[in-house]
Amino acid sequence: MAMVSNLAAIQKYSPAPKVVCRKKERERGGGGGGGGGGKSQNHPYKVIEITPPPKSLGIRCFPPNLQCGESVTIEGQAYTISAVTHRYQLRKGKYEPSEKRLDVLSTGRYILNLYLENLLGNS
Repeated sequence: MAMVSNLAAIQKYSPAPKVVCRKKERERGGGGGGGGGGKSQNHPYKVIEITPPPKSLGIRCFPPNLQCGESVTIEGQAYTISAVTHRYQLRKGKYEPSEKRLDVLSTGRYILNLYLENLLGNS
């Protein structure tokens, strides 16, 4: 029992592993516009499909300016962003970013939800 509690204490205080986006993913994620020499930097996001039951789609690299309603493609499947969450943790008196998360729905499900919400609002 003592070993289990020690393991929990270690996991609680150990910093989260840092994920770095590979160059190949950065080039793929950048927009096609010929905008100049600006360096677009992608950030790792934990992606979760929120249709019941929630399913993790892994950690993916995307541009930092994602918003709700935008469309993203993951492994050939089109998804629409339902929520973007940035979590911070207080460490040594400062708030530091700890997690970026995207809640996504398949595009068909997202459109169906919008239609049903509109029907409910009109009734």
